[in-house]
Amino acid sequence: MNVSYEKIPGIDREKLHAALGPVFAAHSVECVECIWRTDQGGWLLEISIERIERSAAVEGSAPGYGVTIDLCADISRDLSAALDVADCIPHRYTLEVGSPGVERALYVRRDYERFAGQAARLKLSAPRAGQHVIFGMLRGLDDHGAVLVETENGELASIELETIQSARILFEWKKGTGVRASARRSEQRTSGKPKKAQSPQRSR
Repeated sequence: MNVSYEKIPGIDREKLHAALGPVFAAHSVECVECIWRTDQGGWLLEISIERIERSAAVEGSAPGYGVTIDLCADISRDLSAALDVADCIPHRYTLEVGSPGVERALYVRRDYERFAGQAARLKLSAPRAGQHVIFGMLRGLDDHGAVLVETENGELASIELETIQSARILFEWKKGTGVRASARRSEQRTSGKPKKAQSPQRSR
């Protein structure tokens, strides 16, 4: 199972992947982010997904394409059942499944290939030409695997992935909307069999 970014302290990674992987495959999606954290409501397993067919998308494809609230709700339901069987979550928790949003974070090399043609903001760990932040158009990877960015002044910059502290696609709000689909499901963990309560679906 491919995951661009995960942070799951205290959870058995092998068991979690074994539970999640078949559900993602059945719905033809990939996992972008898998994060185990706390919020005001308690423990939260936050998962963002993308359509697999977008991995070979044409230049300029939009993040989150084809991820709807209905799809998130269906995947949330199936993941909930799979996680109950796997029994790899140690606490009472809420499961949230959603798209990574139009201003999607970029984590691994395939992200920069997938979204070639998109405007992006890159924060560097060391300055380049005196700048820690670069704005430009993603142009994929060079022959050595470095990230290619066409900067605002027209320069084609080659940036080593290891020097990118964080990166995010920039969305032009005047040309579209920023709706992000998601679905939440609460898992009530007790000493006996888990009880489930589905929270209202919501967009964000």
